[in-house]
Amino acid sequence: MRVLLVEDEKRLADLVKGGLTGEGFAVDVAYDGRDGLWMAKENDYDVIVLDVMLPRLNGYAICSKLREAGNWTPIMMLTAKDGVYDEAEALDNGADDYLAKPFSYVVLLARLRALVRRGGKERPVSLTVGDLTIDPAGLRCRRGETEIALTPKEFAVLHGLARRPGEVVSKSELLAQAWDFSYEGDPNIVEVYISALRRKIDLPFGRTTLVTVRGAGYRLEAA
Repeated sequence: MRVLLVEDEKRLADLVKGGLTGEGFAVDVAYDGRDGLWMAKENDYDVIVLDVMLPRLNGYAICSKLREAGNWTPIMMLTAKDGVYDEAEALDNGADDYLAKPFSYVVLLARLRALVRRGGKERPVSLTVGDLTIDPAGLRCRRGETEIALTPKEFAVLHGLARRPGEVVSKSELLAQAWDFSYEGDPNIVEVYISALRRKIDLPFGRTTLVTVRGAGYRLEAA
């Protein structure tokens, strides 16, 4: 799952990013409001964590502009302002949840998973391709009634494919979905995870649902 964190306190941003990355999220960070708004508009995120007090453009304005543009990605406001009127203003501007600093990381993680589970207006709670079911919030996958254990990164790659069943998804698109914005490693790492996924979701079940389309990318299709 991919997260945009818009937070001008670099130390806090780095701590939150490190924790979420360890949980399997791909996290992009913006340190001011205008960069955050641009990234939110240009990329597809599962959830946005948004501070209120930001340089150049505040969080309320970002949230309002995204909603006006028809962007319904779930948004959590994360801020030092904890008055009831501040919370009401955040929700009135289109935020889905609100968490005041200082906060418990355990609570932040639980609320983010709840937001992903709830999804945007047009995003389903779980994704189904044939008898393969992917639960983005719970990081769970099963084939029929059989649970399949995946690493966070394997799940992120599979999630990127399952969101577009039957379509060819390029290697660069999977990199954008499963790795953060600053990733500069070998793009062929995607092939490693595709191979690992085949060994888990296809081979044990005698299926060939994860297909390589030479020169184009990969396609996840119903059995």
